[in-house]
Amino acid sequence: MKKERVIIMGAAGRDFHNFNTYFRNNNDYEVVAFTATQIPDIEGRVYPASIAGELYPEGIPIYPEEELSTLIKKHNVDQVIFAYSDVSHETVMHKASQVLACGADFRLMGPDNTMIKSKAPVIAVTAVRTGSGKSQTTRYVAQTLTERGKKVAIIRHPMPYGNLEEQVVQRFASYADLDKHKCTIEEREEYEPHIDLGLVVYAGVDYEKILHQAEDEADVILWDGGNNDLPFYNTDLHIVVVDPHRAGHETAYHPGEANLRKADIALINKVDSADPTDVEKVKATITAVNPQAKIIMANSPITVDDPEAVAGKKVLVIEDGPTLTHGEMAYGAGVIAAEKLGAAELIDPRPFAVGSIKDTFAKYNHLSRLLPAMGYGQTQIEELERTINDSPAELVLIGTPIDLRRIMKLDKPALRVRYDLEEIGDQELAKTLASF
Repeated sequence: MKKERVIIMGAAGRDFHNFNTYFRNNNDYEVVAFTATQIPDIEGRVYPASIAGELYPEGIPIYPEEELSTLIKKHNVDQVIFAYSDVSHETVMHKASQVLACGADFRLMGPDNTMIKSKAPVIAVTAVRTGSGKSQTTRYVAQTLTERGKKVAIIRHPMPYGNLEEQVVQRFASYADLDKHKCTIEEREEYEPHIDLGLVVYAGVDYEKILHQAEDEADVILWDGGNNDLPFYNTDLHIVVVDPHRAGHETAYHPGEANLRKADIALINKVDSADPTDVEKVKATITAVNPQAKIIMANSPITVDDPEAVAGKKVLVIEDGPTLTHGEMAYGAGVIAAEKLGAAELIDPRPFAVGSIKDTFAKYNHLSRLLPAMGYGQTQIEELERTINDSPAELVLIGTPIDLRRIMKLDKPALRVRYDLEEIGDQELAKTLASF
């Protein structure tokens, strides 16, 4: 019987997970290639045979997504699996049209075929868009459970940008673990705040193996989602974070809308800095598409190490990279803090950008008065450092979840900007977690 020939479109996360859970040992299919986007330098690599399994003794090549049409025709592909996140519904259908025009089927895989069942209770924190506030929500959930005597293992959506064979299962309990695994800025942004709270974080490539190891040391599994992707595990409580700063996006992006429709709890975050009209719009949308979801409101209070030092300064604001790039935000907590505290000027870093940082601004032309903390490898980290130091800023505001001074040398004064989750009202999320 002829095997279905498959290409999986991805970004080094959901694509690998879909392969591992559905295709790896499936004799009905032959995955001839992955295509990659969003992540610098991921293409041109191979998904290694040691992970791909016995059906793939040579591994599986990874190509740039730009070669998709050529690959479909070259390999007589029957199906193309779309397996990455935080793209508009319109973009998904443009990709589908491209695939259909080449003669192949276009497929989105659902939770029943890709989720793994845990023997421990699972709470998932996902979102409708990148940058909605998943990480601070995950920290709040983890602290609440820990205070009630539960041992929590956080499993983070994958970010395997290095040697895949060395990243099958990764456990992070200290800064030394981050250094050992050569973590990128994006990885550190997700792991460090949890480590600071004494929590253990797992990530990697094979999420069944990761789950089994995490289950051995935890009472509760806490899924910390990436972008606006669906959870990798069957969930007992699904919390979806909604951002009123991007009202309307909750039903316009894939698979964020699917998350919203599946949610047990829809948490509207950043209420303190959002337009009240947009908060009401978001609330109305939740009620319309998922009337069973419990709506919880939360603030995202922003603090600065030395707030008095900001007034009157020429400030360079550095914000979380993914939130600004494929999350499409034009500002973040750092910009809000700088404006509130009376900065004289927000420096436009574009004239001082070098290398891949300059390329980032060219690709994401909605950015101007802030610097995305791009750092997928050592070269890019060095380019980010040079861009910061070459700017005429009198003060740097670090609005990323980590202290960039740990991994680069800044020749200017710098202050951290921090933000956490603060429930509004009767602590409904905390009460739900207590009963859970």
